[in-house]
Amino acid sequence: MNLQLRTKNMISAAMAVGFAIAQPPPQQPPPPQQGQPVDPGARVGAAAAGGALPGVTTGEMTMFRAGKDAFSEMEQVSNGLGPRFNLDSCGGCHAQPSTGGSSPSVNPQIAAATRAGALNKVPSFLSQNGPVRVVRFRQTPTHQADGGVHALFVVTGRNDVPAACKIAQEDFSNTANLTFRIPTPVYGGGLLESIPDSTILANLAANSAVKQQMGIGGKVNRNGNDGTITRFGWKAQNKSLMLFSGEAYNVEMGVTNEIFQNERDEDAACAANGSPEDHTNYDKLDPSDVVKFTAFMRFLAPPATGPVTASVTNGKNVFGQLGCALCHTPSLNTGKSSSASLSNQPVPLYSDLALHTMGANLNDQVSQGNAAGSDFRTAPLWGLGQRIFFLHDGRSSNLVDAILQHAGQGSEASIVIQRYNALPLSQKQDLIHFLRSL
Repeated sequence: MNLQLRTKNMISAAMAVGFAIAQPPPQQPPPPQQGQPVDPGARVGAAAAGGALPGVTTGEMTMFRAGKDAFSEMEQVSNGLGPRFNLDSCGGCHAQPSTGGSSPSVNPQIAAATRAGALNKVPSFLSQNGPVRVVRFRQTPTHQADGGVHALFVVTGRNDVPAACKIAQEDFSNTANLTFRIPTPVYGGGLLESIPDSTILANLAANSAVKQQMGIGGKVNRNGNDGTITRFGWKAQNKSLMLFSGEAYNVEMGVTNEIFQNERDEDAACAANGSPEDHTNYDKLDPSDVVKFTAFMRFLAPPATGPVTASVTNGKNVFGQLGCALCHTPSLNTGKSSSASLSNQPVPLYSDLALHTMGANLNDQVSQGNAAGSDFRTAPLWGLGQRIFFLHDGRSSNLVDAILQHAGQGSEASIVIQRYNALPLSQKQDLIHFLRSL
């Protein structure tokens, strides 16, 4: 009896929900039984992403374009960079396959380390052709839980800082204490923001019997102030696009703003500007960069899919039969929005926006809200076809490996990966072709 017939009764309800992908082991993934397919790599050609949502108003398009310009701007110390930073541009991190995406093929952090005369040393975990990475420390020097982002670079030595600024780069030599994150794509951000909490909860509760048999649970992360569901970031730790923007501006580039008003390192010798550095110009009625970033992400359209071949169609069926759809829900719907372009729209995200336990292999020992070290938001799969690096820390650049990394001790995806390993090679290859079509 083939896999489809053996699993028909169990997964028929799940097929209506969508698709999901599994999680890895403490040592290594289960060995494949019938060989591995070939990942053809990121789709070549024009970027299938980067434009505005259909139906935006004239004013929304104006703000979208202004936001894209601000998102792409390279910051200088005079307009807020530093004193500690990971990169000097939003668009540098979010670049593949277009502005708003993920890590590009050439890591811009390498050049940023010494730009304008800066004296930074490039840490060992960054490479020219590796992913953009930010680093978190698992523990403090006194062995307490840390989990916070530690900026890679400082402005010391740059030709646009006060001469007295001598702030020192942090020590990243204890690699056992480090865990990494790569940029999450921000495509379709306004659509994700507009999905009602009730829709997320109903989807999470759906097909409960099938999920239980598969060892799949799930929970949401929540805002500590109003209790509503948070949904942005690798652990769904951020509530909104504006909060996401303000935090990233401060944490990743050191730019104080109207949401995060204080420097993370208040070194008086490096204080080149008044705070907040990014702010609304009321005299010119010019919104802050954080507002512009938010508008860009809010009206940024989802990526387009690639050509649909027979193999892609077969792979889509395999994706559902394996149980992937139990977490990677193909589509949810937005609620009623004050913007027509976001109101009552289908969102082909391939995610339930919930947290799932991914097991010991992916455990980063960082807790954020309801998310423990091994808990991660189901990553939206739209745009996967043109991505280069995968998983929260960019450890993989091959989709086959990324799938296998989902299996392991304590992972909710272990059964899915066991089923994947039992597939004939042709069906595995179809699955990869489907994923690369997204």
